[in-house]
Amino acid sequence: MADKEPDFVFKIAVIGDYAVGKTSLIARFIQKKFLKEYKPTLGVNLILKEISFKDKKGKELLCNLVLWDIAGQERFSAIRKLYYKGCSAALIVYDITRVDTFNNLRENWVKDYTENTSGEKIFIIIGNKADMTDLRKVQTEQGEKLKKDINAVDFIETSAKEGTNVEAAFMNLIRSLLKQAGEQV
Repeated sequence: MADKEPDFVFKIAVIGDYAVGKTSLIARFIQKKFLKEYKPTLGVNLILKEISFKDKKGKELLCNLVLWDIAGQERFSAIRKLYYKGCSAALIVYDITRVDTFNNLRENWVKDYTENTSGEKIFIIIGNKADMTDLRKVQTEQGEKLKKDINAVDFIETSAKEGTNVEAAFMNLIRSLLKQAGEQV
């Protein structure tokens, strides 16, 4: 497969406040492991992932994902806008144990993303750290309501630690991108 040119290349921004688990979600998706030690992203990290799909006719489609793990700290807000250029979609992440990270989605992250990208706005809202049920501060229903309010493609709760729904979140986004491109998957 490495010799085949990709049928699609998708630039995907992974955004949200600091320490919501963006890097951990990517590590779980790419490497199938959990990063126990928190290391803040400085600026941006780029990660490439090849994924193949079969369309409804059985034809294999090769997709290259370029995941942009974008720092959530306020001090990077000015340069962050530059990273959105050319994005196909975004995973917008909050921490279910921190209400402020949820509240910042609409006013900061969704606004920032939609104002600094062109074309159709495709994004999924992710409530991460779903394994921390005893510390939950943001209810599932709040995420579902936000999805409808801002026309997100999907809302899903994940646990990067346990791996719950991580693959589904990324794959749902990719399927939405392929559907937008006219592919039947």
